[in-house]
Amino acid sequence: MSERAMWNALVSAYAVLAIGSVIPFAAIFGISSVQTGDKKRAMGLAMDMTTIFLIGIVSVLLNQAFGIHMGFYIILLFMLLGAGLIGNAQYRLRGKVDGLKLFRAIWRLSFFGLAALYVLLMLVQIVRFFAQGDWQ
Repeated sequence: MSERAMWNALVSAYAVLAIGSVIPFAAIFGISSVQTGDKKRAMGLAMDMTTIFLIGIVSVLLNQAFGIHMGFYIILLFMLLGAGLIGNAQYRLRGKVDGLKLFRAIWRLSFFGLAALYVLLMLVQIVRFFAQGDWQ
């Protein structure tokens, strides 16, 4: 298999998993909770892994909804702004910034924000699709 074909296969697999973000979330949660028996840890792992897919699909949905090509950078900007705010709060409370806790907090908050945006933007795309009459 050539490098180009391998790359195309990886991109296609990522696209399928990103569009149906619930599938990798459920699979990771199920496998992890069965293997470890710790549902809290399995939930955290599933959230962490699904965030990767949500970043991709939400950036594409933002691009389509607003006719821009900066969806990924907008998401990155909000993640960095959140990191700055949380890092500042950590510094004021504890006198130091714990980078690992900061990253984990931003990553998990991103999961919730991106999941909400995913549902909202997917509904907008579905309504647009039916309103344009492309389905007939």
